[in-house]
Amino acid sequence: MTFEQAAILIAGGIAAGVVNTLAGGGSLISVPLLVLVGLPGTIANGTNRVGILLQNLTAAWQFRKRGVSGLAGAAKVLLPVCLGALVGAFTIARVEDALFERIFGVVMLLNLVPMLRRPRVGAQRPARPWPRWLGFTVFFGIGLYGGAIQAGVGLLLVGALSHAGYDLVRANSIKVAVNVVLTAFVLPIFVFAGQVAWLPAAMLACGFVAGGWIGARLAVAGGERLLRPVMILAILALAGRILGLY
Repeated sequence: MTFEQAAILIAGGIAAGVVNTLAGGGSLISVPLLVLVGLPGTIANGTNRVGILLQNLTAAWQFRKRGVSGLAGAAKVLLPVCLGALVGAFTIARVEDALFERIFGVVMLLNLVPMLRRPRVGAQRPARPWPRWLGFTVFFGIGLYGGAIQAGVGLLLVGALSHAGYDLVRANSIKVAVNVVLTAFVLPIFVFAGQVAWLPAAMLACGFVAGGWIGARLAVAGGERLLRPVMILAILALAGRILGLY
């Protein structure tokens, strides 16, 4: 790894960590960067999880420090999320690199849809909560996706938690707590499959930790809208590159 590649990964990790903490979708930056510095898609997907774990630990600590702990809310959805994550991780670890990169490129474009919509800050609680079976199914599906792809799982979690009546800041604090456990569950699967490159993981994780610290501070202060246009442009550029459009 060159100095320039290490610098790119650290800078990309900071941006991804901030975006992940504020809303979700930071892996849409970090995974393509890992591919661009030479990692196969499946190894990039596994390597990215190291930074994700440390970023969410940092963000959860910062939220808790500022009086917005998500631990209680996370406990209510951890079982279905973690079950789904294990299934998703075992499945994606067996996918070939070329297929994974195509799947990831399509996922990047699909994730533009929720990002183009403004979050409904302070939205009213739903008229009635989901039935228990439906809530379990929704969060199992989110875990399945998170275990397999990760990118954008924060957006799905925030959306589901907002439907449950949490405001945006509280939903984000719960999201990072859930992601800590989800990632801790699935990371060993990628390690044992030989899909973690530790030096790039360390460089990226340095940026992720800094991004998680910054992002939690911005989230509590209400700064999410500052990054939305930048995130959309980054996804468009990187999606085109990984899909071979230029």
